Parts: sequence; structure tokens; C-alpha cells
Amino acid sequence: MERQELETFLTLAEELHFGRTAERLLLSQARVSQTVKKLERKIGAPLFERTSRVVRMSPLGRQLYEDLAPLHERMEAAVARAKDTARGVDGELNVGFLGSGAGTLTGPVLATYRERCPNVEVRMRETQYQNPLGALRDGEIDLLFTCLPVKEPDLTVGPVVINEARMLAMPLGHPLAGRTSVSLEELAGETFFGVVNGAPAYWWDFHVPPRTPSGREIRRGQAVASFQELMTLVATGQGISPVVASVEKYYARPDVTFVPLRDVPSADVALIHRTAGVSARTEAFVRAVRDTVAANGGPAPF
Repeated sequence: MERQELETFLTLAEELHFGRTAERLLLSQARVSQTVKKLERKIGAPLFERTSRVVRMSPLGRQLYEDLAPLHERMEAAVARAKDTARGVDGELNVGFLGSGAGTLTGPVLATYRERCPNVEVRMRETQYQNPLGALRDGEIDLLFTCLPVKEPDLTVGPVVINEARMLAMPLGHPLAGRTSVSLEELAGETFFGVVNGAPAYWWDFHVPPRTPSGREIRRGQAVASFQELMTLVATGQGISPVVASVEKYYARPDVTFVPLRDVPSADVALIHRTAGVSARTEAFVRAVRDTVAANGGPAPF
């Protein structure tokens, strides 16, 4: 099997759409179709079932995909390791994280990276609400695990590592404590928190909405600079706050309780890096994250 046949087959098996496959491979749809037909002639049977509306894998195509995909991933990883070795990837890599970072994938990501780049020292550093992107922009860290959305022209959003549900953090004894869930629409009379200058307004508004779905204002009280400060204010009854679900696991405290929050979108955590001047160390880390996520079946749910 030729390399282009392999990549075309695997990509079409993932996309099940000739147009998207062509876009990913930078080919024409006609070239994709020709390559698949050529491969099917080699195999001796259809690998895909095509109609005017959908593309499905045939049983034989599914079998071939399950056999080839792991081999292709290992081949790509081997080539990447060889390139890193040839370029002499060494030195220091500073990785920032907000909250729980990549969650349960943090350990596997670091293990994969250290295996591939044993001469690179990885240093982890926590970032805070008050300026979540500042350390990355200033060059104090090379990459950052942080919550989306990030819509900055000088920063590149890489692999998503976690998809998190949303919770509402509140002090014990709050009237909403003990509920099975709470709607954001019910919170118009409550007090959330602002954020010390530095965090993009659209970012804080996503995580701490200023209004209910119907447009009623949710008051914002004291501005916070760090996550621990927010949790302390919640515990002392100065307000309540939406948080991501992992907070209940990694930052539980006896004076704060959590209730699932409805009618808000889930929150993704992704790897971010500066768009300009990407180093070999950074490129290798992005690959390690992407490969680890793929090996675990996609972003970790929470």
C-alpha cells in the first residue's frame, strides 16, 4: 500500500466525507475518490459504502481500519521521535496550567513526552485568573493548559484534553444546596464574582455569565485574582460561582458544596501556545498531547 493510499483511507475512515477528507489532505475530491477506488481494486472488495447522502465503512473497511490505524500511529510517532533526535531536542520546557491542567491525562502526557524527549526538563507552573494568558505571552511559559474559549490572534489553540460539565459552587446551608441540579435562569438574584483586570472579558463572561439565558442580570461582587481566593469567598458566604466539574474532585473543601448547573455549555480545556517562534521542544509537546488524547479515545470527560 502506498503512503498516499494509506493516509487517504485512514482520513476518509475518520471523516466519512470526501470533501472534509480532501481539505485535510490538501487534495481534490476527485483525487481522493480515485485513490480510494485504486485501493479497493488492490484489496478486491469495497471498503466504503457510498450513497448520494452518506459514506459508511463496509465491514471489510472497518476491519482494515482497525488493523492499520494503530500501526500508522506508531509509525508517525517513530518518525517524530527520529526528527526530534536529529534536531537535538533538549533544554527546558515550561508548561503552565490553570486549575487541574490536563486532569487525569497530565501524567500520561508527561510520560509520553519524557520518553520521546528525555533530554528536555519539563517544569510545570500554575497560572491564575488575574492574568491567565500573561505568562504565556511574556515567555515565562512555553505552553499552557487552560479553559477555552481563547480567541487571541497571537495564540494558537491546540488539542482539547478535557471536556467538563459545569457545577455551581456554594457555601453549606445555601438555599440551593442539596438540589439535584440548578438552572442558570434561577440565579438572577444571586451574586457571582468579578475578576481582577487581565483576563479577557469574553473568557470570564463564558465561565461566569453576567446574565441568565433570558437576559436578566446576575450581580457581580468582589473581583478575584486566583481560584483559591474565589473558593474562600464562596465558603464565607459572599457569593456563589459556576466552576468546572473537576473542581469538586481536586479542590473539595468541607465548607463548600457543589450542584450540577444546567443550561450552560460544557467547558473544554486545551493546550495553548504562542503562534510565532514555535520551538522543536514545543512542537514535540503538542504531538505528545495529541497522541495521548488519541490513545485515550479523545478528550477526557468530566
